[in-house]
Amino acid sequence: MAQETLFPVSDQPVAKDQPLAARIRPRTLDEFVGQEHLVGPEHELRRAIEEDRVGSMILWGPPGSGKTTLARLIAGITASHFVPLSAVSAGVADLRRNIEEARLRRAQSGTKTILFIDEIHRFNKGQQDAVLPFVEEGVITLIGATTENPSFEVNAALLSRTRVFTLGALDDVQVGEIIDRAVTDAERGLGGRHVDLDAGARAALIRVANGDARVALNGLEAAAGLARPIQGRRSVSAALVEEAVQRKNLLYDRAGEEHYNIISALHKSLRDSDPDASLYWLGRMLEAGEDPLYVARRLIRFASEDIGLADPQALTQAVAAQQAAHFIGMPEANLALAQAVVYLATAPKSNALYVAYSTVREDVERTRADPVPLHLRNAPTPLMRKIGYGKGYRYAHDYEDAQVEQQHLPDAIKDRTYYHPSERGYEKSVKERLEAVAAARRRKPS
Repeated sequence: MAQETLFPVSDQPVAKDQPLAARIRPRTLDEFVGQEHLVGPEHELRRAIEEDRVGSMILWGPPGSGKTTLARLIAGITASHFVPLSAVSAGVADLRRNIEEARLRRAQSGTKTILFIDEIHRFNKGQQDAVLPFVEEGVITLIGATTENPSFEVNAALLSRTRVFTLGALDDVQVGEIIDRAVTDAERGLGGRHVDLDAGARAALIRVANGDARVALNGLEAAAGLARPIQGRRSVSAALVEEAVQRKNLLYDRAGEEHYNIISALHKSLRDSDPDASLYWLGRMLEAGEDPLYVARRLIRFASEDIGLADPQALTQAVAAQQAAHFIGMPEANLALAQAVVYLATAPKSNALYVAYSTVREDVERTRADPVPLHLRNAPTPLMRKIGYGKGYRYAHDYEDAQVEQQHLPDAIKDRTYYHPSERGYEKSVKERLEAVAAARRRKPS
């Protein structure tokens, strides 16, 4: 069984010019902070690592949750050669070269190779397929790291040959533990620089990190660099942290899963008439740099899908917000979008239009494309009139209350009713009017 004493990284000198986040990486699983559900004592993955029976895997988790660190630990504990690649810059040629080197290494010395591919979701299908036969053959052990849902971003063939382990964002206590270690560690951290981190600065680092250890450590290092030595010590305050970091790390990828998670949260908060949650999710998107016109488009869709005629002004508000966002841009457009969001959240809800159109679409796909009834067709030429176009059509304004009974649908679906208005908001009035029209038609002779 491979023991942690075999871990070669702990014996390597720490380069002083490395970023703090790289220098302070844990050297053993006991130093690894977080992810206890994977590497805590007696958990399956930890046992597999310590018993040197690790297979290919995908590590899925948010930035700064320890994916790269865990991969390096696995390589060290299993005495494997570690080959890191970034899917952003590596191509098929890089893969093949490193795989051939791994094959040669195994043949000459028996040393195993862990091929670590960071951001594996950025590999296209061809690049992912290029790795597949070597994973099957056992030439390499693949560890892929991704912030995106592997179900969508990793092809099925590769997924079927790997295990997916999900890492969670670090909580505030865990981020604080990493900060404290970095401040006091004299060998790899800031202990030799005599940094004093006050409670406000520590809390500020935890806040801006938002669960990302790397952000916390980078912020700590930057703030310590800004602090002027006084009698040999550097005092780091919350103000210095804010100056060094400038902006909270917002977990949001405009092209990734979190983008869809948050827009889904906004849509469902609106549907459930919760203006506070709706404003929060709106803010999460806008403050992270989302395109305001994308948000406006989703609000316009919501206005028709979930409100419809329960409040006809909802669509007007949404379109007005879109026009405002287009006209003045960000950040001024944030209030126009916020106004629309609150209006939509507090408006009465109805999905009657959505259900009606969905049923229409099903009928269009399921039934024949029957011709328009002759009496509803225009007859601009004598020939059209001769063959019956427009014959028998009743002009509504010639009748009392502009109401007339005549068939408007093809024969096969002539009795279909698609729109069933709710009892909410303005739609209740629509329902009452439709019922009155139907009753009046029934009283009139055909």
